[in-house]
Amino acid sequence: MTTNSESSSNFIKNIIKEDLKNNKNNGRVHTRFPPEPNGYLHIGHAKSICLNFGIAEEFGGLCNLRFDDTNPVKEDVEYIESIKEDVRWLGFDWDKRLFYASDYFDKLYQYAVELIKAEKAYVCDLTLEEIREYRGTLTEPGKESPYRERTIEENLDLFEKMKAGFFADGSRVLRAKIDMASPNLNMRDPVIYRIQRGNHYRTGDRWCIYPMYDFAHPLSDAVEGVTHSICSLEFADHRPLYDWIIETLNIEQPPQQMEFARLNLSSTVMSKRKLRELVDHGYVDGWDDPRLPTISGLRRRGYTPDSIRDFCERIGVAKANSIVNIAMLEHCVREELNYSVQRVMAVLRPLKIVIENYPENKVEMLDAENNPEDPGAGLRKIPFSRVLYVEQGDFREDPPKKFFRLAPGREVRLKHAYIIKCERAVKDEQTGEIKELHCTYDPDTRSGSGETRKVKGTLHWVSAAHAVEAEVRLYDNLFLKENPDEDDDFKASLNKDSLETLTSCMVEPELKDPVPGTRYQFLRHGYFCVDTYSGSDKPVFNRIVSLKDTWAKIQKAQGK
Repeated sequence: MTTNSESSSNFIKNIIKEDLKNNKNNGRVHTRFPPEPNGYLHIGHAKSICLNFGIAEEFGGLCNLRFDDTNPVKEDVEYIESIKEDVRWLGFDWDKRLFYASDYFDKLYQYAVELIKAEKAYVCDLTLEEIREYRGTLTEPGKESPYRERTIEENLDLFEKMKAGFFADGSRVLRAKIDMASPNLNMRDPVIYRIQRGNHYRTGDRWCIYPMYDFAHPLSDAVEGVTHSICSLEFADHRPLYDWIIETLNIEQPPQQMEFARLNLSSTVMSKRKLRELVDHGYVDGWDDPRLPTISGLRRRGYTPDSIRDFCERIGVAKANSIVNIAMLEHCVREELNYSVQRVMAVLRPLKIVIENYPENKVEMLDAENNPEDPGAGLRKIPFSRVLYVEQGDFREDPPKKFFRLAPGREVRLKHAYIIKCERAVKDEQTGEIKELHCTYDPDTRSGSGETRKVKGTLHWVSAAHAVEAEVRLYDNLFLKENPDEDDDFKASLNKDSLETLTSCMVEPELKDPVPGTRYQFLRHGYFCVDTYSGSDKPVFNRIVSLKDTWAKIQKAQGK
């Protein structure tokens, strides 16, 4: 795995600094974030959001939110609203600069007419398959369309009829007239308008022709006064077309396109098409499934805006594509939550303990620190009684070496409470399964009492009479392979164990009615978040991340 970290600067910022030094664009910095409303945003988009809005903020400029809504067949208001929510949640504001490519359909049409009049565009009757055949290859030039030399008058008439709905979908397109022998395939008379009937969520049935992204993108930038059009690296080969459109139409104060490496994250996919396939075919439970790299999925899982912004800052802005280890993202949220969330005790797989020498009706309220990393977090009271729950995995009848938890005749400390000793295990007579443990406690070993006797194991627990039953969802990587895109079918490496649901967990009584979105550290288990809309009649907690910090170990091993 490789990363490119430039936390304080990057090449895009250096370009902007040089532009400001030379008073280019009259000292203005104006960026935009231009998502297509055809799916939910993922963490790769978060990098672009942080970069575009962050640069505008750093240099005293502006950043627009603009929806590239030029394909009515795939777009939906649901995606519009989810994108706006994601941008706001990450901590950014577009103020009154919310735009749509559809705002400019009339202008874009007139720009296309200008190209026709300048003999820089023509209506082509070739099918899309024929256009691909005529385009040529990387080693062979393309062939000119037989319709390339239509007159200006004929092209204007046909383009107007395309707009008026005279022709069937896909029967004609408008193409830029550039160079069929160009070494850049994107410059070989690219399609700039196509016929596509479909009800547009903003313009209805007014239009049956729509501009292609490569045509709408530079001109929308120009109309909005964007100075720096920051795109991901796959648009580098499209930049000559971007510049050709701007220059051919003599746009004043032309925007400048620049490209950066997109974010690729290990053990997941970052293609909206592939994410949509996972959602539509039921491999995950919607766009906000906590296993997905979507911003809404990360939010529901319990990631914080600060941790994602920190992650985007740490990976930096590079010119070459790379894959970032998902452990780095987990490290960022773990580092933040370590200092900010309350510790609580939760038993995920309960095993009953009966403390034989503890009074049956007695309940003690013991002090427990809320967060040892935050001195101001204070203490809380937790009930202690004769019958408790501990983890099933904390007992071994025949313990291996270096197992320091409960076993027959062995002592452990209960966190915030007493030292107990396991006297015997009670088994189910038919199955042989261990049903409960009978223990004794040492009343002189209460935590905080000043006693000094030490034992090697410390266990978390909850009082059986006071515990709240909860559902806990344990998430793992959605894919087993670091790079699922290597497979012909990316779904081949789906992890069938990416979600484990535990329905009979026991948690502290104060978690009876937790506020959705609240985060906790479950001692020894990791960081958890209250699910925002679980549909369950009991509290549901999603595991954000475990306590194990793989990224910190990687960095340590590399001497960083």
